[in-house]
Amino acid sequence: MKEQVVVICGPTASGKTRLGIDLAKRINGEIVSCDSMQIYKDMTIGTAKPTDEERKEAKHYLIDFVSPNERYNVAEYKKDAEETISQIIKKGKRAIVVGGTGLYLNSLVYGIEYPEIETDLEYRKELEERVSKEGLQKLYDEAKKIDPEAIEKISPNDKKRILRILEIYNSTGKTKTEIEIDSRKKRSII
Repeated sequence: MKEQVVVICGPTASGKTRLGIDLAKRINGEIVSCDSMQIYKDMTIGTAKPTDEERKEAKHYLIDFVSPNERYNVAEYKKDAEETISQIIKKGKRAIVVGGTGLYLNSLVYGIEYPEIETDLEYRKELEERVSKEGLQKLYDEAKKIDPEAIEKISPNDKKRILRILEIYNSTGKTKTEIEIDSRKKRSII
């Protein structure tokens, strides 16, 4: 199946959408979005979603299908994307994964399985309070002691990802890096 999937990734406004559409026309392909913001309905501004005209040029999947008030995580994306890719290939077409959300892309390309980690809302609240009282740098330093490999890719100002490293460790007893290494032993479909 791997040879039937093309991946186009890169930063926002780098021409991924146009390249994906042009390629889809040439190789009988359909596009699977790999963008963590384009999944949300009614969130068009700032998400660089393909326009209605662009969506008519090539079939797009995994855009505008999650309500903004719903939780949606990388494990759900991976499952949805793999199912979509399989459906495209069964139709005799090529799947073209287009996007710039690294976590989503890595889950597909490297077969990373992120366990369904239930969000501990009490722990999250505690972390938020600590950020307010102690500052984000303190939590960044804690995350660095827990998972130095993961934190080196994260800005000291990226509160969401810093807290996620701490939440994963709190919930599983494993670091984000350990979970990724364990899951990479499995095969990916692309």
